[in-house]
Amino acid sequence: MSDEFYQSKKEEIITQSYIKSGVRDYISSQNVKSGVKEHEEAVNIFSQKLVEELGYSKNQIQTIPQFRVKASPSGQEKYPVDITVFHDEKKSYDNVYMLVECKQPNRKDGRKQLEIYLNLVPSVEIGVWFNGKEHLYLWKTRDPKTGRWIWIEIPDIPKKGQRVEDIGLYKRKNLEPPKNLKAVFNDIRNHLAGNTTGITRDESIAQEIINLLFCKIYDEINTPPEEQVTFRAGVHEKSEDVKARIVSLFEKVKTVYDDVFEKEDIIKLDADSIVYVVGELQKYAITKAERDAVGDAFEVFIGPALRGSEGQFFTPRNVVRMAIEMLDPETDEYIIDPACGSGGFLIVALEHMWSKLDKEAEKKGWSKEFLAVKRRELASKFITGIDKDSFLAKVTKAYMAIIGDGRGGIFCENTLVPPSEWNPKTRQKINLECFDVLVTNPPFGAKIPVRGDRILEQYELGFKWKYNKKTKTWERTNKLQDKQPPQILFIERCLQLLKPGGRMGIVLPDGILGNITDGYIRKFILDKAKILAVVDMPPETFQPSTSTKTSLLFLQKKKEDEEIKDYPIFMAVAEKCGHNRRGKPINDDDFPEISFNYLTYIKNKKGIDRKGFLMNLKQILESDNILSPRYFNPEIKKELINLEKSGKYELVSFEELIKKGIISIKRGDEIGSKNYGTGDIPFVRTSDISNWEIRINKETSVDEEIYLEYKDKQDLKELDILFVNDGGRMVGEAAILTNYNKKIIIQSHIRRIRILKECDFLDPYLLLYLLKIPIVEKQIYSKTFVQATIPTLSNRLKEVILPIPKDKKEREKISNFIKGIIIKRSEANQELYKFLDKIKKS
Repeated sequence: MSDEFYQSKKEEIITQSYIKSGVRDYISSQNVKSGVKEHEEAVNIFSQKLVEELGYSKNQIQTIPQFRVKASPSGQEKYPVDITVFHDEKKSYDNVYMLVECKQPNRKDGRKQLEIYLNLVPSVEIGVWFNGKEHLYLWKTRDPKTGRWIWIEIPDIPKKGQRVEDIGLYKRKNLEPPKNLKAVFNDIRNHLAGNTTGITRDESIAQEIINLLFCKIYDEINTPPEEQVTFRAGVHEKSEDVKARIVSLFEKVKTVYDDVFEKEDIIKLDADSIVYVVGELQKYAITKAERDAVGDAFEVFIGPALRGSEGQFFTPRNVVRMAIEMLDPETDEYIIDPACGSGGFLIVALEHMWSKLDKEAEKKGWSKEFLAVKRRELASKFITGIDKDSFLAKVTKAYMAIIGDGRGGIFCENTLVPPSEWNPKTRQKINLECFDVLVTNPPFGAKIPVRGDRILEQYELGFKWKYNKKTKTWERTNKLQDKQPPQILFIERCLQLLKPGGRMGIVLPDGILGNITDGYIRKFILDKAKILAVVDMPPETFQPSTSTKTSLLFLQKKKEDEEIKDYPIFMAVAEKCGHNRRGKPINDDDFPEISFNYLTYIKNKKGIDRKGFLMNLKQILESDNILSPRYFNPEIKKELINLEKSGKYELVSFEELIKKGIISIKRGDEIGSKNYGTGDIPFVRTSDISNWEIRINKETSVDEEIYLEYKDKQDLKELDILFVNDGGRMVGEAAILTNYNKKIIIQSHIRRIRILKECDFLDPYLLLYLLKIPIVEKQIYSKTFVQATIPTLSNRLKEVILPIPKDKKEREKISNFIKGIIIKRSEANQELYKFLDKIKKS
């Protein structure tokens, strides 16, 4: 079975054990087996907030067993409360301070349930509804007109020892760094999405949060430590008054950040929504938040606003760190991200450069004030970014402003158009051949092509190329492409932006590094640059957003007339990326080790294993310029060598078997979807082959006329093996034809493999088995690349090596076992089909 199969089973087992064992309660440490999801996503999250952010002691909080509210003052304890906070460690009915309800999923039902509890507990002062996504805070106070107790909404809940009346009365010096900014932003986004009228699109919500975030940043920077902040919402304040104060603050923001906002920009949120956002953020010092915390928080509201259809996806933080560590920018190097998105690469690059500056400051004895000045100078002078999306450019400016400015180097432009069309301000900062370091994850996809002669003619890769069979090399023609995917043009634009000798790291779809038809791109790269490193990233890297397989390519631009005959290239294959395909964190992450191995390689020029090995340029040129590390994975080669050394196996490639006339490989055909469903003869597609079985799909079956048209051409016979050559996760699947299912037509993505002559060391059943063993599956995976949108093995099946057992008895044992399984299953299927036919006819 494949590694992927075992991984999915492992995840399934983990999930099942999680369901069985439940979740550990944050307060009591007891195991909770019922309402696990609610407890983990709401009860534990809010309990942690009470303790770690608001300062309440676990000894004054009760979760498990649940505190119960009496049905009447003298009645029995009936209603269970999710979280109960007492005034102190005395857990009695008359000492309840706060009740937290987490069971009801929506705000309306949550408030209704909460008020029932609150009105039955005389001592309670604070009520909270929290569903893991948004919240409602209530405070018991007397109605000034009637003198009766009423429950009013408040913007926040007090810290331990703080009066409710003091909420919103913060001096700047009292603001604290946030401990879980991501949770705060999650809460804000979910509330706005569900409760704000007229602003429901993710991008609109994100824009409003950006506006308020700049107000918060401006207020923190410009308010003296002893003065009260302007960005606040008090308990007794009218929501309209809070809105008026924030709107006034935004007018000042627009003046100071005129490179971010237009004069006509306004805050569109209603007063109550503004109070909600301000209430959540007012007690924090956002500018003191940890950098990763800000990045995580930004992903909450930017992530849903990104348009995957336009190739916009977040680059995971561990990938960003690896790229910056391997490029290792110096404090005096100019760096650019020409597709900067939300600024992830630039922020980490700036931090990397600042850390070097800090060491220099320590060595030279700089004062804190002088270091602060040098940090700002570095950020504003050396950090540059471009993005064609004005919203994302604003996000990056906000990000830069939070961590210490540098926003002046961020521009909203289309990187791929002629630079002469850029805004004059942009051209003052950005020119071709003026950057030392470049790092980027450009938008990519066949669905967002770049068109137009004015853009394409700037690039060699904007022209059509042809392969010269005589010279065995790619040559550029003088004819322009009709269109070109942006990632291809970005490769050339990035090299144009670099100084000679400059370094770059770029995320690219995997196919560019291995596809036969993309050979001209690799030829261009090898002509213009030296390959520093290539890191193969697992399919899960950008999941759950997209399953696009990617690699990270590191280049150094050649100097004029520079010729390099041969040199070592660092390569690595990452199999784990810190999360699974659903985006859930896992402990295994190969990226930190790969960056460490690269830095080690720089010093001693030695490779280690798949997480860091060396190839040389000559080997690349001899392998059709393939640049994919996965293709050269040394662990596969090592495993094959060990099998051969054991003396138990003979290693034979498909190409050898073809040359010796032992097997033949033939491609299927496309019949056109118009012929689907016209009869009962199966048209077998890649999705119909799995676990050595051919699935009969009536929806794509064809009539006798279509079958006869392809019958002789395909010449399918009993014991032919059908092998999936193209098509996502299905590549490598195989099945064998029996007397019962040989009357079929096969799709063009399927190969018919036939044993041409009897030989005692290979028969169809043994071959079917060999195609499924791990070492063969690993080879197939290593040689599969995405072409257009479909993963394909292309003609590289010939390169796959089969370890055939030398022991004749072992071969016969395997073959007979597989044959028995196939025959039994085939006969069972036929019995089943006959039975089903009887049912239909009866």
